[in-house]
Amino acid sequence: MSRKGFEASSSDKLARLRARMVERQLRPRGIEDERVLQAMGEVPRERFVPESERARAYDDGALPIGNGQTVSQPWIVASMAALLELKGPERVLEVGTGSGYSAAVLSWLCSHVVTIERHEPLARAAGETLGSLGVRNVEIRIGDGSAGVPDRAPFDAIVVTAAAEAGVPPALVDQLVIGAPLVCPIERRRHERLVLVRNGVEQTIAPVRFVPLVEGGD
Repeated sequence: MSRKGFEASSSDKLARLRARMVERQLRPRGIEDERVLQAMGEVPRERFVPESERARAYDDGALPIGNGQTVSQPWIVASMAALLELKGPERVLEVGTGSGYSAAVLSWLCSHVVTIERHEPLARAAGETLGSLGVRNVEIRIGDGSAGVPDRAPFDAIVVTAAAEAGVPPALVDQLVIGAPLVCPIERRRHERLVLVRNGVEQTIAPVRFVPLVEGGD
């Protein structure tokens, strides 16, 4: 991945907006991983949202990206990345590519990202954006994210960007390295919680709101 591509793609004004996002939205809410903060401060979020939404790219909220999907607010993206505790050499599976923004952040933090998206137009647009930014360590698949990507397993970490009903799909758990983290929003009794799963033990992190994870065929 060419990090210079990120830097060259953005104006000084946008760089200042990213820096303000880090200092006002992320650090005060407990994001302490400096590698995550650096990634959030460099990846140009405005490139991953529709042109009509670019003025709001660094607002503290989710934004629509089409196909009934959204790009999560910056704090959520940073929180999920930080929970994975990535050091650099890991291979990560992301379920729900969306705009590609989260994958771009993860690409700073690990050696390889496999991301899967069921909406082909979103997957192709994400690939074009990532390619234009010089990101070379993200592999995009089109398909049912709840089934994971068995031919690339096992993964050192998995992150799911849609709410699973009742629990994490078993196929994803099976594709994890033993002891590796899995971060996923889970909906139970009409309440969504962001959950960290490790060795079968769930830790609830925070209440969240995500689009639902659609399992199975179309």
